[in-house]
Amino acid sequence: MVRPPRSAYVHIPFCHKRCFYCDFSIIPLGDSAGAPSSPGITSINSYLDLLHREISLSPKGPPLSTIYFGGGTPSLLKKDEIASLLENLQRKFGFQDGAEITLEVDPATFLENDLEEYLTIGVNRLSLGGQAFEDTTLALIGRKHNRSQLIEACHWVNNLFKRRMLRTWSLDLIQNLPGMNLNSWTKELEQAVHTEAPHLSIYDLSIEPDTVFGRRHKKGNLNIPNEAVAQEIDLKTNQFLKSRGFSRYEISSYSLPGHASRHNRMYWSGSGWWGFGMGATSAPWGERFSRPRTIAGYKKWIDQQENQLLEKTLFAKDSSPMPLDELLMVGLRRREGVHILELAKQSGWTQQECDENFKLLDKYWLKFLKDGYLIKKNGRYFLSNPKGMQISNQILIEMYLWWDSLD
Repeated sequence: MVRPPRSAYVHIPFCHKRCFYCDFSIIPLGDSAGAPSSPGITSINSYLDLLHREISLSPKGPPLSTIYFGGGTPSLLKKDEIASLLENLQRKFGFQDGAEITLEVDPATFLENDLEEYLTIGVNRLSLGGQAFEDTTLALIGRKHNRSQLIEACHWVNNLFKRRMLRTWSLDLIQNLPGMNLNSWTKELEQAVHTEAPHLSIYDLSIEPDTVFGRRHKKGNLNIPNEAVAQEIDLKTNQFLKSRGFSRYEISSYSLPGHASRHNRMYWSGSGWWGFGMGATSAPWGERFSRPRTIAGYKKWIDQQENQLLEKTLFAKDSSPMPLDELLMVGLRRREGVHILELAKQSGWTQQECDENFKLLDKYWLKFLKDGYLIKKNGRYFLSNPKGMQISNQILIEMYLWWDSLD
C-alpha cells in the first residue's frame, strides 16, 4: 500500500544569472529582473499563471506537512506572489498544524524587511544559498553576491531566529570548489559555524557536462581538488562539525539537535511528494515523473493535462510502490540506513527471494562490509561515517550491478 503524499516541492526557476556549476532548470533574467514592465516581470507573471494552473489540476490529497520553495531563486518573488501560491496549496490540500514551510533565499535578492514579510505569510524556515564566503571564490563560481552581502544576510536571518520569529534556518556551502585546499576549506567551515546557522547543507561540487565548469573541465582548465584532497576535505567537514555539536543525518546534511529538515528527511525516506513547476520531479504514489525543463515544454504539458490528464503517475489509482532499487539508493543516504528485508517484503518479495537475492547482494558488497565502509546490523545496512559516506557512489554502483543481475 502506497502512503499518500504529505509534502510538496514548488520550483521557482528564476535567477539573475546561471552559476558556472548549475545544471538546474532555470530562467536567467539578468539584472533588471525586478524592474517594472521589464521582460523579467512578464516572464514571472506568465510562469506563475502556469504554476497556479498545475496546482489546481492536481488530485486532492491529505494535508501537507512540509512545503519547500526551491529554485532557481524563490526570493526573487514578492511576498504576495509566495502568499498566493501558499493559498492555492492550502485550498487544494490543506496544511497540517505546525507544517514546515521552507523558502530558499539568495543573499543578493533581499533586505531584512523582505525576510520579515515572508514570515508574515507563513514561511517558517529559510535556506540561504551562500555556497562560499570568499569574494575570489564567489566570483570564480559565478555567484552574484559577495562576502559582505552573505555575512549581512546571515546576520539578518539569525536575528529573526533568535527573536523566535523564525523556527529554524539553513546555510548552503559547496566543498571541493576550484582552487580549494584543506586550509581554505577549514576557514569556510569556521565562518559557517560563526554564523550560528543551526543547519548546514554541505554539497560536493558536481561537474555537469552542459555547464561553464563542465566545458572548462573538459579542456583541463578547472583546478579542482584531486580525489585524495577531496576526501581530506570531507573528513575535515565531518570532524569539525561534529566537534561543534552537528549531527550528519544525511550525506550532505548536518544539523544541531532538533533542526534537521523534515522535508529533506521525507525525500530520503522514500516517501511520496507532489512536485510543481518547470523541471520539477514528483513521486506522489511511487513512480517518479519529471516535468519538461523548458517554459515552452512546461506550458504544452499543462495544456495537455487540462485537456486529457495524460500523466497517470499523479493519480492514486495508478499507484505502485517506489522500486526497491530506488528505495535503497535514497535510504542509504541517511544516517540510519535501510532495513532491506522490510523494504523487500513491502515490495512483494517472498522470503525465498529475499534469502537468495540478499545473499548475492552481500557478495557484491563484500569488500565494503569487510573494510567497514558499509555496516550490517540486525538486518539494517548503513554507511559508516565518514568512510562509507565518502565513497557512497561506489557502494551504490555495486548495488545497481546486483539489481541488474536479478531475474
